[in-house]
Amino acid sequence: MAGAYAHGHHESVLRSHTSRTVENSAHYLLPHLAAATTILDVGCGPGSLTADIAAHAPNASINALDASADVIEQAQRDHGAVASFATGDVYALDFPDAHFDIVHAHQVLQHLDRPIDALREMRRVTRPGGVVAARDADYAAMTWAPESGAMTRWMDVYLSLTAALGHDANAGRHLLGWAHAAGFTAVETTASIWCYAEPNSRLWWSEIWADRVVQSSYREHALTQNLATEAELAEMAAAFRSWATHPDGVFIVPHVEILAAR
Repeated sequence: MAGAYAHGHHESVLRSHTSRTVENSAHYLLPHLAAATTILDVGCGPGSLTADIAAHAPNASINALDASADVIEQAQRDHGAVASFATGDVYALDFPDAHFDIVHAHQVLQHLDRPIDALREMRRVTRPGGVVAARDADYAAMTWAPESGAMTRWMDVYLSLTAALGHDANAGRHLLGWAHAAGFTAVETTASIWCYAEPNSRLWWSEIWADRVVQSSYREHALTQNLATEAELAEMAAAFRSWATHPDGVFIVPHVEILAAR
């Protein structure tokens, strides 16, 4: 999967990725898993969600791809018993036409400069009667309370840096249109959220982003593109940690999902 990844693979990013399960990240796909015999997970990261998909698809042979050799090595080490992991390019999948029952991508299309081409390629390797399943967040639709100027600045910088990379951080709202442009005519569209309001979940979410803004590729892109200073990034990190301690703190992350029938 060519192109710069806005988040990178810092530990704070993988900490988030390894928390993903079918229940919290692919519930919309559940009705299709039990009968599937072949599944491709595109942009699998460390493989935690892939492994849970495997647990819900006991009859399936599962392939999983990511652009990062390092993260694939981790996925193979931790979950190689349930899926075959390899590096790959979503624009040129190394599989024959009409091969998979399900081709799945979670939080992938928002990081691509050619999401419609990616969906076309995912469609190519999906068999007739199968589905392409994609779920992406919509950053500009995220909301939180109490209000925080530094957290609003965090969002503004993120939207700017992803746009500079040629990516659309608001991918969720575009999934249906992108699927139609890729040639799908039967597309089921749903929406869901992650909500962080309980003290432990607030702390977890805040620490992830507090670490990301000062240590991950977010920091590198923000500084390289002259979108923020080190001092501003430190203020964003402090704002996330402060937000987590507020008894009224809420953070909502909206997602859109598509099940595009082949």
